[in-house]
Amino acid sequence: MSDTYTSGTWVPYPGKEQEFVDAWAQFASWASGEPGAGTLTLMHDVYNPQRYVSVGDWETSEAARNWKTSPEFQERIAHVLEHVAEFNSSELTVVVTATDSSVELLGGQPTG
Repeated sequence: MSDTYTSGTWVPYPGKEQEFVDAWAQFASWASGEPGAGTLTLMHDVYNPQRYVSVGDWETSEAARNWKTSPEFQERIAHVLEHVAEFNSSELTVVVTATDSSVELLGGQPTG
């Protein structure tokens, strides 16, 4: 399991939702082939239909940062951003996981 994730919240321009999704899919296809990349996923917010959320898992924080600071990243993300009114990104690390009624704290032993 990865302990590093990238996340984005996206609000496409009205009427540009499909163009955004298509551009994001092309971007994710490239990004998922980068060193240390895992699965990249785009989700649509059921309760806020203007909002999309993306998540990508990475082997290490360094891999995620190398990807985000590469010249090619800036060029490729620009094609996605031309379709959005708002974008916010985060880099996240796991604090707690829960599986099958068992909880694990980062660095701790499973409980539950």
